[in-house]
Amino acid sequence: MGKSRTTKFKRPQFNAVGLPVNAVKEAAVEEEQLGEDSCPAAELLEKLESPSADVREFACASISRVVQQSQTIPGFLQRDAVRRLGPMVLDSSLAVRETATGALRNLSACGGQEVCENMVKHDVMTPLTALLRECCAGFESAVVQMKDQKNAVEDVANEAVNLIWNLCESSNQALSVFNKAGLLDLVVQCLERQPHNMELAISAAHCLHTVTEDNPELLCSMNTAVLGALDNVLLTSQPSMAHSLLRTLAAGTLWNLKASLPAARQAQTLGAVVATLSQCLALDAGTIIPELRQAEEARDRNAPAVTDGEDAAAAEPAMEEMDEEEEEPKQKKNGKAVKVDNDFSDLLPRGKEELREATALLTAQQTSLEIIVNMCCSDDPSDDEWEEESSSDESDNGPDSLSDGMSNLMSPLCLSAEVHEALINHSIPEKVLKKTEFPKTDAMDVCHQNPSWRGLIKNHLYLRMQRVQSRALTCLHSILSAMDAESLGGPAALQGAAQHLSTLVFGAADEEFLEAVISAMRSLLQMIASKNIPQCMTPQQLMSLSEAATRCDVVSVRVNAVAILGITGSTLAKEKGTAGTLQMIGNALLHVATRDADLVVNGEALDALFDVFADGDEAETAAKNIQLLPALKALQPVFKAKIRKEGRGKYSPQQLCVLDNIKVNLRRFIGYLEKVVKK
Repeated sequence: MGKSRTTKFKRPQFNAVGLPVNAVKEAAVEEEQLGEDSCPAAELLEKLESPSADVREFACASISRVVQQSQTIPGFLQRDAVRRLGPMVLDSSLAVRETATGALRNLSACGGQEVCENMVKHDVMTPLTALLRECCAGFESAVVQMKDQKNAVEDVANEAVNLIWNLCESSNQALSVFNKAGLLDLVVQCLERQPHNMELAISAAHCLHTVTEDNPELLCSMNTAVLGALDNVLLTSQPSMAHSLLRTLAAGTLWNLKASLPAARQAQTLGAVVATLSQCLALDAGTIIPELRQAEEARDRNAPAVTDGEDAAAAEPAMEEMDEEEEEPKQKKNGKAVKVDNDFSDLLPRGKEELREATALLTAQQTSLEIIVNMCCSDDPSDDEWEEESSSDESDNGPDSLSDGMSNLMSPLCLSAEVHEALINHSIPEKVLKKTEFPKTDAMDVCHQNPSWRGLIKNHLYLRMQRVQSRALTCLHSILSAMDAESLGGPAALQGAAQHLSTLVFGAADEEFLEAVISAMRSLLQMIASKNIPQCMTPQQLMSLSEAATRCDVVSVRVNAVAILGITGSTLAKEKGTAGTLQMIGNALLHVATRDADLVVNGEALDALFDVFADGDEAETAAKNIQLLPALKALQPVFKAKIRKEGRGKYSPQQLCVLDNIKVNLRRFIGYLEKVVKK
């Protein structure tokens, strides 16, 4: 049905587990059945009223830890935890301020969108804004003299910035407050604490990257100071992975702000942004992660024995928590189990600097790929925006489920000449393709050998590496949708990429990954076919792909698999001796057109049949052998009735428009086959 439109990445949702709808009400019923003693919320919230700062700090720290287990969150919300914690971010004790803000931060991160909106509704942004103003005003006076000592004011600011980031990510109301309260300048001040405090600077960069996306109101607040601070970050040259992440986030923010840049500096900024992303993607995680592990091992050998014990003790709680979550929790969405995003970055002990560096590297590369996806996207406001199911990225409608159903109404994406040239000059397509390969097994093997990383590897680094690979596949799909074959290295390069992707299709470990790789595969095969380059998938591979896709619950996977059958079949129809393969493809497409429960998939299968059997002696022979004409005649009234019965309640107007088009084309195609039979 044509080339599918690439859709934009929204910023990834940050929740570790998230709450299902009505979780608070369900928890209230459970607590009535189990009694007050089963919930720690009542006792801890009572301690917040203590006249002792130590007791208040203990209570806040305990709440911060307990709410990381999301099943406890409804109990706190039932007892008005947000209203009781909010004022404590301005407590007379700096330690209480930090732990109270940290508790709210974890509540927002582990509770998800519903909890964030609840927090904003209870006006948590007002004390939070006042807190950040006080912190920024006290940065210089609070600077500690000893190099290794922590700056307490900056630690409070870090918690505040993370909480603001979380809230603005999930609540339009919080974003509106951010715009109106002048928080932009305060967050930029936090960004400027680098290199003195990289943790705070990175938190600020994450926040800026989020609040500047699709926020026209904020563009009016842009000034030379803000742009200068971002430029200064791009100009840094420190080789650490934390600095690479910081530069990547600054690059993404500048891309978000492109409309507010003076025309004279837009080309220069674009070049700097793409160069930054290119440098990040050039880093080899498969080499760097083992080096980081070895560096940690060497540091531990040289450290005093007591430090080793303290480090192990510090790491133990976080590692236990991560081990408990080894099996990824599932949520139900529209009756379907979906994965949620276990991002434990903030739970990593401070002493695990090498592990933090590895995390920063993978986060930077994932973010770089997402920025490139957005660069390749149309700014048409009618585009469906892809929100990560996390949020890994958890919508039942995959990124192409709508757009694939109406793709024949759309023209291919076109990059501006400047963006196209910048991406090519910095070898972005080649680097993206490289990232579709999973890191060397050495990286995983070495990590498994280290006891302090072993418990984290599956849930943390492994999943992050997997996500980088998945994002690279989505990015490749975007590039293929927006560039021509010559820009991607010509026929040999495209065939090599197709061979690589075909191996990934059949080794896909989960639905999200399969969705990403099959989408990229479709775009690549479409480009290969348009250039009359020989296809590289064998009939056996095609049938295996079809069978695997038929079993997949994700609509867009089935849509793309059917499209791949159509693309390959229409190419083979032009060659001699292919009738047997065309029969296999035709039978597979008929099966999907008849049996699939989704009308969009049915329509895509019919559209593919039209392409495969449109012309040629081989196609005519295959069509007769599989009795295509009587099969389509039998299917026609069923398809029309299904559109009439299910269409309006289940599908969008644009999808219905496409389906009506296919209905008309089906009638015409049956007429064409009738003429062929009479010849």
